[in-house]
Amino acid sequence: MSLFFEQLKQDTAKAQQAMLSAPVIEQVQQGNISEQMYVAFLTQAYHHVKHTVPLLMACGGRLSADYEWLREAIAEYIEEEQGHQEWILDDIQACGFDADLVRNNQGMGKVCDAIELMVSYLYHHIDRRNPLALFGMVWVLEGTSVGIGGQMAEKIQQTLNLPSTAMTYLVSHSVLDQDHLQFFASLMNQITRDEDKQVIIEAANMVFSLYGQMLRTLPTQSTQQAA
Repeated sequence: MSLFFEQLKQDTAKAQQAMLSAPVIEQVQQGNISEQMYVAFLTQAYHHVKHTVPLLMACGGRLSADYEWLREAIAEYIEEEQGHQEWILDDIQACGFDADLVRNNQGMGKVCDAIELMVSYLYHHIDRRNPLALFGMVWVLEGTSVGIGGQMAEKIQQTLNLPSTAMTYLVSHSVLDQDHLQFFASLMNQITRDEDKQVIIEAANMVFSLYGQMLRTLPTQSTQQAA
């Protein structure tokens, strides 16, 4: 029997590739980057990262007694993830943009539809269906961070000549999530129920889709030139 983490990667590979085909990914790799693009990404990151701890807490509270081992792991996640949304606001401020607009969800700092739907989808699944859906999001975000996060962060910082104080979120997560991903894989390989596995796969595919939609809303060089 194959390990579930390998099944998760295989059954979400198509959705992952669709997300990575967003034009902004190629533009960043080519060095076609603007501060507006970077701050727009950080803005949407803030609007989902601020829900990470509440989502983890909600998930932990909904797990059945036979998932006590997973609840203990969630407690570790919560301790490590606390306050990361503030890192993002600091990065935005260091880029010379108004972080308060983002914190207050106003003007250019508003959450986009895709991220609003992504967060709502996860809360709904945790509350009404199966709390393990949350781990679909964990796979998308940590897998992507480890896969391309470090490379993207380096390219953005070099191209825009940004100080390290403007790169806290991307740089720290590309490093932290390497250990997180190994921990995540070990947790997923302990999941044995087929219905729980399927929920995690479905949630990951949904989050890949919605996250890809968010990436496609970011201002690229071509859209800025057209404007």
